Amino acid sequence: MTLTRSLRVTLEMIKWEHSVFALPFALSAAILAARGWPGPRQLAWIVVAMVAARSAAMAFNRLADQVIDAANPRTRMRALPAGVLSRQFVVAFVVFFCALFVFAAAQLNRMALYLSPAALAVILGYSYTKRFTRWSHLVLGFALGIAPAAAWIAVRGSLDPRILLLTAAVTFWVAGFDVLYSCQDHEFDCAAGLHSLPRAHGIRNAFAVARAFHVVMLALLVMLVIAFHLGAIAVAGLLVVAALLAWEHSLVKATDLSRLNAAFFTMNGVISVVLFVFIAADVLLRR
Repeated sequence: MTLTRSLRVTLEMIKWEHSVFALPFALSAAILAARGWPGPRQLAWIVVAMVAARSAAMAFNRLADQVIDAANPRTRMRALPAGVLSRQFVVAFVVFFCALFVFAAAQLNRMALYLSPAALAVILGYSYTKRFTRWSHLVLGFALGIAPAAAWIAVRGSLDPRILLLTAAVTFWVAGFDVLYSCQDHEFDCAAGLHSLPRAHGIRNAFAVARAFHVVMLALLVMLVIAFHLGAIAVAGLLVVAALLAWEHSLVKATDLSRLNAAFFTMNGVISVVLFVFIAADVLLRR
């Protein structure tokens, strides 16, 4: 395999482009913590830590789910079950990026370093939760939701309880769209004995839960705006996010999942970036 193709396959394995889901929330928290842009060094190491953590988590998920992915028609052509990448390579990849994450945390401050193993335990441990609980969607949400709290710690070296509102908002946001995404594996999950809300309650009820999760997300974001005394620009951002979420839910129906990828990949990337832009603008323009 050529170097170019190996790189392409590896990037596909970790879905690197989906870093846009969590990174804008981490940057939002960093700007709130610094009341402006963090220093270039802090910002650079936050980005390195985020990319490293997500890369390790995605690759570890592929390792944990290799047998499951091989049995699922939707995922059997992923790099590991298809034999395009070796298990040894992916293990080495995970170890390298876990080490890079810890190193990046060490460059930020002592608290970030001390908490880095706990963060890794959360983001790697998620991969096994669908084997025993229908609430794995919330665990995935929390794995991404700790990014804002981690970014705050990276800037301040301490934790402000207010930023946990953003952690909770991201948790419910991710859990909501993961519930929708998992609907396409409903039949396979039933046959394989895997747990999910669609399997436990049916696709139609799972859609209702996803909507409820996103309503909770919006309520938490309102609380965030109040807690940090943000202004009209941030409020406008929440209105845009609410409209985008409504559009996302309009794209898919319990009886028609054909546009699920558009709802999952495109809209959620847009939502995270939009919220970051409005929060950043609100903070930076009011300095």
